[in-house]
Amino acid sequence: MTTDPGDNPGDDSHGTTGERPVVLPYADPAFVADPFPLYRHLREEAPVHRVVIAGGLEAWLVTRYEDALEALSDPRLSSDVRDATDPRLLRQLPGTEREAMLGNMLRSDPPDHTRLRRLVSKAFTAHRVAGLRPRIQAVTDRLLDAVVPAGHADLVADLALPLPVTVIGELLGVHADDRHDFQRWTDQLITRGAEPPDPAVVNEAWQHMHAYVTGLLRDKRAHPGDDLLSDLVTARDEERRLTEDELIAMVFLLLAAGYITTVNLIAGGLAMLLAHPAQLARLHSDPGLLPGAVEEFLRYDGPVSPGIARFAREDVEIAGAWIPRGSTVLIASAIADRDPARFHDPERLDITRQDNPHLAFGHGIHYCLGAPLARLEGEIAIGTALRRLPDLALAVPPDAVPWRPGGLRGPLSLPVTFTPGGRRPVPPHTP
Repeated sequence: MTTDPGDNPGDDSHGTTGERPVVLPYADPAFVADPFPLYRHLREEAPVHRVVIAGGLEAWLVTRYEDALEALSDPRLSSDVRDATDPRLLRQLPGTEREAMLGNMLRSDPPDHTRLRRLVSKAFTAHRVAGLRPRIQAVTDRLLDAVVPAGHADLVADLALPLPVTVIGELLGVHADDRHDFQRWTDQLITRGAEPPDPAVVNEAWQHMHAYVTGLLRDKRAHPGDDLLSDLVTARDEERRLTEDELIAMVFLLLAAGYITTVNLIAGGLAMLLAHPAQLARLHSDPGLLPGAVEEFLRYDGPVSPGIARFAREDVEIAGAWIPRGSTVLIASAIADRDPARFHDPERLDITRQDNPHLAFGHGIHYCLGAPLARLEGEIAIGTALRRLPDLALAVPPDAVPWRPGGLRGPLSLPVTFTPGGRRPVPPHTP
């Protein structure tokens, strides 16, 4: 089957299309830049499709909102990749110390998931995260101080990437000099395109990451501090609430998940505004719309695309499609979040949207633990950029902005121009 919507055959009796899977064309720059025409066609054609996704893997794609919402809470769908029968899934993971990468809460189910999530949940409550606002604002201002006089910047390299890398590093107690390394290794471990990843690259990146994390834990054991990583070491060594492999996996997850999607939220949100001048002008005129605007960025073109992977523990029926045990089920939040059965005028970016229960952070017990932190970083970074970079505009046409190829969605770079400035604006006096 081709990926041209005009060539797709009709639905079969199980609610899927054709006998051969639809290949999501990650090698096609037009699809990478804007996958939503194909996404829309797939959703309209059937609620469930067999597809070939990033890395050449096959999956069952769930495209409609209500089905996706239900699937995210279905206990028959596991988060543990070891429940999958496709051997290629494990082959895309490091061959050495694999358990130390898999034993995290993102890839576990109750009761292990419940135990692991409880260990870190206190660090990510809305109240605790709100206390980080002054520090996030200070880091944002420092990053913008470096570009404001120039009148041009890459808002990925200069803002969207270093901000969340710095914040999660400080939260965990990671040395500032090390953050570039773990960001590079994480990209090598999780970035996916049309072809399967190179096992040698994945293994080398994981060996570096594993050695770094074990060294970090050794340092924390010798010199504990007031940080989340020291708390996790205590939970491992004194309270025996997790194994050493689980501890390593938890640190890797927090390092990676703590920044990668937030980078895409910040850069993607700015890219959306710059491609929609009327929405940008609306936000400039009413900065109080910013929290709702962040929610709309998440719905309209969020940082995970097309969605969230699960694995069938047993034969399962979803929207009339019978899915065999061990199959990969891709719950397509990016497609479901534009479902007209749930969202009014879903193809329009509307920062004033009120009814917006998007699935960008998931749903159910695996709802993103870092959602409050990502929202806060997104609001501060985007709002501060709009205040401090007058006449902000893309330095290239919108269709020339390069995007990540698969799985995680966001601009790879965002070149912009603006009127050069000087010192930071003085905040208004409050009695």
